[in-house]
Amino acid sequence: MTELIPAPRAVTAAPGEVRLTARSRLHAGPGAEGVGRWLRTVLGQATGLPLREGREPDGTDATDGTDGIALQVDGRLGPEEYRLVSDARGVLVEGGDAAGVFWGAQTLRQLLGPDAHRRAPVRRDRIWAVPHLTIEDAPRFRWRGLMLDVARHFMPKDGVLRYLDLMAAHKLNVFHFHLTDDQGWRIEIRRHPRLTEVGAWRARTKFGHRASPLWDEKPHGGHYTQDDIREIVAYAAERHITVVPEIDVPGHSQAAIAAYPELGNTDVIDTTALSVWDTWGVNPNVLAPTDNTLRFYEEVFEEVLDLFPSEFVHIGGDECPKEQWRSSPAVQARIAELGLADEDALQSWFVRHFDTWLSARGRRLIGWDEILEGGLADGAAVSSWRGYAGGTAAARAGHDVVMCPEQHVYLDHRQDGGPDEPVPIGWVRTLEDVYRFEPVPPELTPAQAAHVIGTQANVWTEAMEDAARVDYQVFPRLAAFAEVAWSALPAPAERDFADFERRTVAHYARLDALGVAYRPPGGPRPWQRRPGVLGRPIGGPPPHR
Repeated sequence: MTELIPAPRAVTAAPGEVRLTARSRLHAGPGAEGVGRWLRTVLGQATGLPLREGREPDGTDATDGTDGIALQVDGRLGPEEYRLVSDARGVLVEGGDAAGVFWGAQTLRQLLGPDAHRRAPVRRDRIWAVPHLTIEDAPRFRWRGLMLDVARHFMPKDGVLRYLDLMAAHKLNVFHFHLTDDQGWRIEIRRHPRLTEVGAWRARTKFGHRASPLWDEKPHGGHYTQDDIREIVAYAAERHITVVPEIDVPGHSQAAIAAYPELGNTDVIDTTALSVWDTWGVNPNVLAPTDNTLRFYEEVFEEVLDLFPSEFVHIGGDECPKEQWRSSPAVQARIAELGLADEDALQSWFVRHFDTWLSARGRRLIGWDEILEGGLADGAAVSSWRGYAGGTAAARAGHDVVMCPEQHVYLDHRQDGGPDEPVPIGWVRTLEDVYRFEPVPPELTPAQAAHVIGTQANVWTEAMEDAARVDYQVFPRLAAFAEVAWSALPAPAERDFADFERRTVAHYARLDALGVAYRPPGGPRPWQRRPGVLGRPIGGPPPHR
């Protein structure tokens, strides 16, 4: 059972195996106690084995036997690095920190076979064995992310917790939580309760692409209470995942304006007539650049910072149409008052305001690559989605970058060109296409490339109405992406996709055990299709850059 995903740096096999039995012990040393609790829980559920504490009453280490598991931190290893040794003495997982121990424990779980990912034993007579081997491993990038859009289609809390488990199983460590947009506001803000009372619900929903004539004529929505958020953040932290919240400004804000009309450009349109948007696309209703709007969002961010301890806070900053600003006498007066050149400079001013505000509180702003337009504050980082150009420019200017180009790692894009793909969006991005994605542009110098702190796959849910649709679009491509983010792979053309495909066969069994409704290699199952629902397929190969 060495068909590991993502592929480790080095594996040395040896004859023999360690068998876990009812007398096997598990001991977690100092700094690894949380990993020990997690591993004892998940393996106990799957195997039915008690995996009692590995210390004998006299204080000696029972894992010196032949069937124990020991977890320990070894400061000689690097951050997130681990070493797993299975031999005649048992299984030892060492990590440079608790995260490294955790990733090693995830590898151990894969070595035990697909049924180790279940929540209860399926065979009481099952033999649980780990082959004798040594694995040495460490991640390529420190930001290995998944962005999940819960604004377009709400995912209840239990679904979010499930996705954190799926991320952890693939050694992904950043959950970019897209919480607000035109179609819904998903996080409780106690000082501004109408954000969820009004902004969390829309009257109906477009089914398919925005050009589709089909509608789901029932209200859609939901939100997370602050305690829900605390639970999600704590659950993620136990799995060594950082949650980065996204609160969109100044575009993608109609849900907020519907709740508080004074946030919009009231001298251009009747903002009191706006409701939470029920269709898709780029919305013209953007925030007004008033002092009131700034104070309102500062109060929002104050509560957000209290809930999310992450270094980075995402402010969106993308797709902000300027038509209302150009037509608004109040906005034009504001531009003149601030001494700005134009509306693009006004958006930059908006972004810089929150960059300064976040920096003063020990946090860092990150936004989509449009925040580069008009100049960017020194400490801000960029999520490069419109190809590589934004990320390349940002890295050259000394800004940290997360590479997530639409044409490579937007998992809402279709997986095949066949007629059975459900609600086909964008370019065809096969499993192999994702596997051959390279996050670091070759034109960057080594010093510039160091600013590419990682990569993430993005999941926009306009055409994903439930968890099964999300699963279909995300898997198995997320497994390929995880290997790109974790493993030290050769250049894209030289990658051994045949080997990855071979290992994916074993990985499908793990996904089955985890209950993932992935896209089968032969195409969608009948219940995964959406015949007659209009998408937006783009023909031909996507632009490389």
